[in-house]
Formats: sequence, C-alpha cells, structure tokens
Amino acid sequence: MQIKPDEITSILKSRIEGLDVDQADLAEVGTVLSIGDGIARIHGLENCMSFEMLELPNDVTGLALNLESDNVGAVLFGDWEQISEGDTVKRTNRLLEIPVGEELLGRIVDPLGRALDGKGDISTDQTRPAEFKAPGVVQRQPVTEPMLTGLKAIDSMIPIGRGQRELIIGDRQTGKTAIAIDTIINNKDKDLICVYVAIGQRKAVVVQLAQTLEDAGALDNTIIVMAAADEAAPIKFLAPYAACAMAEHFLYNGKAALAVYDDLTKHAYAYRQMSLLLRRPPGREAYPGDVFYLHSRLLERAVKLNDDLGGGSLTALPVIETQAGDVSAYIPTNVISITDGQIYLEPRLFYSGVRPAINVGISVSRVGGNAQIASMRKVAGRLKLELSQYRDLEAFAQFGSDLDRDTQRTLARGERLVRTLNQGERQPMPVGEQVVQIFAATNGYLDRIKVERVPDFLAGVVQRVKSEASDVLEAVGDGDWSDDTQEKLRKVIEEFAQDFGYDLDEEGQPLEADEDVPRRREASSDEGDGDAESSDEQESQEAEPAKA
Repeated sequence: MQIKPDEITSILKSRIEGLDVDQADLAEVGTVLSIGDGIARIHGLENCMSFEMLELPNDVTGLALNLESDNVGAVLFGDWEQISEGDTVKRTNRLLEIPVGEELLGRIVDPLGRALDGKGDISTDQTRPAEFKAPGVVQRQPVTEPMLTGLKAIDSMIPIGRGQRELIIGDRQTGKTAIAIDTIINNKDKDLICVYVAIGQRKAVVVQLAQTLEDAGALDNTIIVMAAADEAAPIKFLAPYAACAMAEHFLYNGKAALAVYDDLTKHAYAYRQMSLLLRRPPGREAYPGDVFYLHSRLLERAVKLNDDLGGGSLTALPVIETQAGDVSAYIPTNVISITDGQIYLEPRLFYSGVRPAINVGISVSRVGGNAQIASMRKVAGRLKLELSQYRDLEAFAQFGSDLDRDTQRTLARGERLVRTLNQGERQPMPVGEQVVQIFAATNGYLDRIKVERVPDFLAGVVQRVKSEASDVLEAVGDGDWSDDTQEKLRKVIEEFAQDFGYDLDEEGQPLEADEDVPRRREASSDEGDGDAESSDEQESQEAEPAKA
C-alpha cells in the first residue's frame, strides 16, 4: 500500500480544524507533599501567585502564602484533615475574593461569606478581593465629618470622624467591646453601615452580642463576621480582611461604613502561629518580620474618599488587649503608631465606678476638634484640661484639710465632671443633649449640689430644655453656638438650677461655687473657632490673673 503525503496532510488539516479548543481543560496541577496543622506543602505549581486560591479535594480551599523555589506553602480553609499526601491540587488563577453586598446585612457570617446564623444561605454574586491597595493621598480628603459614638466622654474629648482610625486599647474586661457596641447602636438610624468582626471569641459571646444589637434595633444595619475561638488560625487571620472587604463595598458606592476589629491582638497571635508553621523566620516575641505590615495594610484602607470618587468613608475601630496595662508592648505600640489616636481604658478607673473608664491623659484623637460640631467644640474646650488637673490632684484628696482653697475647688469640680461623663452601657445620647449637660457642668451649675445628686440634675436639665426650649436643643445639635443660642440655653439652665435647689455643707451653709467660672466661660465663648487645644491654652492664661 502506497502512502500518499497529500492525503495524510488533508486528513490532519481536517482534524485540526475540527478541534474545539474551548472544550480543552488546561489547568496547572500540583501534588500535596506534606500536610499538618492546616498547612500544606505543594509541589508542581510553578506559576502560582501569592494569595491565590487553590482547589483541593473534599471542598477544601487553599491560600498560597509561601512561594519557594521547589514548593508552595498554603494554608487551608475547611475540613483539611481529609487531605492526605499525594492529593491533587489545582490552581484557580484567582486571588482570594470575599462575597459582599447588602444581602449580608443583619447576618452572622464566616470570613468566606458563608452563613452561620441558621437563617439560610446568602445569595450574592458580588465579590471583592480580600487584599486591596489602600487609596493614595490624592484620592482622600481630610476627616471633618463626625462619627458620633453617643458617649459623652468620647464625643467631647476624643472625637472620632468618618474615615478615621481610632484605637480602643485596654486590659481585658474594661469595656472595650461595650464602646464599639454603643457606637453601632447610636448609629442605627443614621446612614452608617457597620461591620463587626469577632476574632477568636467564644461563639456564645458573639450570639449574645447579636441578640443585644437585635434588641436595640441595630442588627439590620450590621454585618457580624465571626472567626470563633475553636477555628483554625487561617480563618482568624482572614477575618479582618474579609470584614474590611465587606465594608469597602459600601465605601466605594459612596456610603459611610464602620469596621470594628475585635480584637487585633488575637489576630496577631493567629498570624504568628501560621507563620511559624510555614517556617518563616521568627523575630521579636516570635512574631514574623512583617507583623507591622499585617496591620498597617489593613488599617490604611480606612479612608474618607474625595468627592470625585463618591465621598464615601470607612472608619476603623481596632481593638487591642493589653497585659497589665502595658501599652509599650510590641503589638500595642505597632497599632498605636498606625492609628489616628487611641482610647485607653484603665482597670483602676473601671473598678472605681468610672464608666466608660477612659484615661484622659493617655487617650487622644489626632483629628481633634476638626471632627466635632461647633457647639461641642466650644463647650468641651476646657473639659479635658480640668479633668487632667483633677486627676493630678486626686492623689492628695485624702489630705483635704491641708489643701488650699483653689485646690479643693478643682477637686470638687473634677468630681462633678467625672460624674457628668459617667454613662451607662447601651445608653448612647444624642449630641445636643451631651452639649447641654457638659455646658451645665463646665459653667459651675453643678458646684452647689452634692456629687451623688449630679445624675438627677443632668437628667432633669435635659428634660427641662426638651420641654421649654426644644428649638434651642435642636439648634445646638446642629452645631449652632451663636450668642443668642447660648443666652437662651443659659437662661433655661439657671431657672432649672434655682428650682432644683442648692445643697448644704456639713455646717448647714450653702455649698461654695466658683463664682469666677461663668464669667470666664462667657469670655472664652467669644473666641474664634480654633481647635480645642489652642482655646485650652488661651483660657488657662486668662485664668491666671483672675486667681492672682
């Protein structure tokens, strides 16, 4: 039989033309070399990308983290115990993406977007990358819009603005989570979407938190991301990035979002565990060398976008747990240097009945009065200074008989200011009412009543202003602090103070008040709109001649 080249050529051409390339399944596959503690070493994925998703048997997902010359180190999500050596691993050519969208509101989900609350599956076709480059300087605008917490101590002295990163730091059981929950409840009727991520917490605690939000009517506006204490380290590592991606969906659609990371200490623990299992070189306290970058690339995604990009905002409230109040430890100092201020909660204050137990000396907001309405900025200008002076003198309070009159007066005023700023849990307060109460405290109206009666006075004065001058309360809440508004407010408070009556001291005489204070307040209220710190200095200079 003679072979004809032309016939063979034509047959080959027809076969090639009839080949459907689209049906060919081309995938780069590798083999599991070793598996243990949720970490797999994989051979054969030469073109694998960092943070790429990998497919393994039994619906297990891998995330490529270590790209070495002869193998890939990957962390596994799912039931990784069913994976064994020799199993096939397939590349997906996709970086890790998280389901996002309004469908997640009101739900408890895991970091991969799967429902954990038993209310059915979540159907959303929108996703965002877990890792996303933070916007640059040109894409941002200054933080000027208040993000009100409803807590007098914070909104007056440590204001938080939309787009800010404010650290909540303190020992365990000092009220860190309570501040975050009160903030979410305070914004339930506002245009703020909240994402709360629980890292390494007990499931019972998270369920109780969800119930608290539901009872307060704030759950419908909130997404809860849970990486429970019994989860593997990779899930805890992924949780804050997943929560940030869910919040960014609203940010880049021109809305305002709030992300609470509770807490980043356990996040750093999980990353340390993962890194040591991946054989990365340990550094200080056995943390890997990039533990600073771990948190900085997360928190830098908090932003107030410029108007050309929609003007959306993402506010971050990271939580850090300290050991015995040591704010100079490795992870606390890292996060303090990344954030725009910190709220430091002190156990000593907590156990003495100060709630929230904020240490005014260490706590700071680097945005300051820029993120306050004008009325609050004016009223709270001297508050922080007077409280700091009180804390300095408090140690000498037991020697009261030996103290001069000015010191006793400062101590008396400080006690009343502390009682004014005390606030119960789950009782956020509108900003207008906060201004009224702080105005009454800093202008000496509490000086002639006993400390234990301060809460009754404050509650009563708010009710009086609501009933007799609701227009003034509304104007103050909108930031109006004109002379006319001040005069109306002062008149209502003075009438209430006279009706409330003065208390008597041990000798049966009316308690002394600092008569000089209201006059100083009036003088300082005429100053310009400068920030609180400059007005503090100015008022303190004015006060010196008065004392002399």
